[in-house]
Amino acid sequence: MSAKLSLRIAAVLILLHAFGHTFGTLGWKKAPNAQVGNVINDMQNIHFQFMGRQVSFANFYEGYGISMIFVLLLVAALLWHFSYSIQAKPIAFLTIFLLLLAFTEYVYFFSFAAAFSLLAGVCAGLSLLQKSKKATP
Repeated sequence: MSAKLSLRIAAVLILLHAFGHTFGTLGWKKAPNAQVGNVINDMQNIHFQFMGRQVSFANFYEGYGISMIFVLLLVAALLWHFSYSIQAKPIAFLTIFLLLLAFTEYVYFFSFAAAFSLLAGVCAGLSLLQKSKKATP
């Protein structure tokens, strides 16, 4: 597998992650049971003053979810962009970012989301190995 293909696989994995995250973000208010419904209700209806605004934890939760969609789309675009011209430093940074993201998703969210980031990070890292193999005679 070429370095270019590895980065494109990583980009597609992150794009799929972004689509899944979009559906999760748009549907987070649908409660699977009454207890969760009570928590969601409290998140939406209990407001407090923060930096001159009245906000709720639902505002933060939804805002972070939407922000993460943009971050995932940016990472997918960068991975695809760098597949045209394999540059070690930016790809190394993206690899580290994806592996840290995978760890965070595993610890704080769930393993299915973490698997996409982990596999994308591994693919990005493999592209660096493939490039270095190609560069050595």
